Amino acid sequence: MIKKFISYYRPYKKLFLLDFICAVIAAFLEIGFPVIVNKVIREYIPQKELVLVITAIIALLGFYLMSALLQYIVTYFGHKLGHLIERDLRKDLFKHLTEQPFAFYDDRKTGELMSRITTDLFEIGEVAHHGPEDIFISISTLIATFVLMYLVNPYLALITIALVPVISALIIYFNKKMIKVNKRIYNRLADFNSGLENTISGIRVVKAFSNETFEQDKFEKLNEGYKDAKLEFYQVMGLSHTTNHFLMKLLSLVALLLSSYFFIKGYITDYSDIIYFILLTNVLIRPIEKMNAVIESYPKGIAGFKRYLELMHIKPTIVDSEHATELTVVNGEVEYKNVSFSYGDDKHVLSNISFKIQAGQTVAFVGPSGAGKTTLCNLLPRFYDIDKGDILIDGKSIQSVTLSSLKENIGMVQQEVFLFNGTVRENILYGKLNATDDEINEALKLAQLDEVIANMKDGIHTIIGYRGIKLSGGQRQRLAIARMFLKNPPILILDEATSALDTKTESDIQASLEKLSKGRTTLVIAHRLTTIKNADKIFVVTQDGIFEEGTHEELLSKKGLYASLYQEQFQSI
Repeated sequence: MIKKFISYYRPYKKLFLLDFICAVIAAFLEIGFPVIVNKVIREYIPQKELVLVITAIIALLGFYLMSALLQYIVTYFGHKLGHLIERDLRKDLFKHLTEQPFAFYDDRKTGELMSRITTDLFEIGEVAHHGPEDIFISISTLIATFVLMYLVNPYLALITIALVPVISALIIYFNKKMIKVNKRIYNRLADFNSGLENTISGIRVVKAFSNETFEQDKFEKLNEGYKDAKLEFYQVMGLSHTTNHFLMKLLSLVALLLSSYFFIKGYITDYSDIIYFILLTNVLIRPIEKMNAVIESYPKGIAGFKRYLELMHIKPTIVDSEHATELTVVNGEVEYKNVSFSYGDDKHVLSNISFKIQAGQTVAFVGPSGAGKTTLCNLLPRFYDIDKGDILIDGKSIQSVTLSSLKENIGMVQQEVFLFNGTVRENILYGKLNATDDEINEALKLAQLDEVIANMKDGIHTIIGYRGIKLSGGQRQRLAIARMFLKNPPILILDEATSALDTKTESDIQASLEKLSKGRTTLVIAHRLTTIKNADKIFVVTQDGIFEEGTHEELLSKKGLYASLYQEQFQSI
């Protein structure tokens, strides 16, 4: 873990050295204060050398000014170093998360992942800045101060320094306790963020069912759990601070008692040595206080970094094969060969599915809910990887081509439309980031959205709100369709693409989709069977696999499951 943490310093070696060297110099300037004061008290004042006293004071002033400058460098550039490392950690984690397949997100809460990429990394920057320099400075200052104390009186120095291991042991003890507590805090905070994100994103459902009180009670439990974990941390921190504070004051008292005793007994002959020794004791306390400050940030940072590594160690299960090639010049022939798939349990959603779609054909998948129609289509762009069998595009296994080129050649409009909180233009551009205005306008026209946009106050630059809340359901669906028109891929997957549209708009969009489908391979998942009458082939999917296949007329003539489903819908109209 430490080796991995240190690797994040490499790009900022110069910045780290600047911060580290300045911090060390500033620390040793602190030791210079008792040395100069001892010189003044021991020699200059008894000899009434006022000029030398003033010279020493000017030297001390210079020390303080230099120390102030060094403290600025350490504060600004040190925190800059810490933040840059925090930024890099966040960038790596975000990249890692975007490379994970759908299955990764199926079992995780959005709020928890947000907590991992934000809160968990806040304290790591502080540890990155203060950790190495504070530990080094504390040890160096302790050694240097001990040497100066030893020169005053070896026995006095040894007796005084004996308390340091006791304080250090307590620091280590409380440090371990706080790491454990901090891990619980991060877990509680992840639950807290997840619950909060869930409630706020679903606030319309909450209010529609008048469940505000239920959500408030649920939030109260999460809030209390987080509070309890924080209070436990503060309790441990309070015990740590109190104990260390008492021991450090005790250190000063021990130094005063022992130095006085040694002077009275004649082991120390110069009273100025008593003052010098007490001043050195105060310097000795500072690295201990610094270690005590580290104890607050270190457990938080380490707990956060451990959780960061937990996520980073989860390797993406769907990646390019070693010899993956680009999928180019796609005609659109699709073939499923004995495909089996399950969502990680023993029950297979799909078992030994085989069929072939000719390039340019429009095929439809119909059947009862839960039969695996959407799953079947999600396997084509490798949102999930199959357990057995193979899927081919133009005779090439999708496992043998790069993921990026595979997805570039497949366009998908899903039943549940997701729009980003931005403008109409930004959402459409997601289909083709470098699209021209003419291409955007053509996509809007094909999706029957141009007139709607023209009537908006800000036109294509209208902010649509969180998940497109300012648009109607039909407008959201058409915006997603426009995004797919702009991408213009050779293979299309339409998962209930017109489900949220009124009859008139659905008819218009259906005509546009049929026009777009000419010369392209299109996979349609539909519950409204009237929308797929013109499909080249229809597959009736059940939990047992593909139950029937054929054209609309062929399936009706068979008077099987498709005919039954069609008759039910026809009678309900």
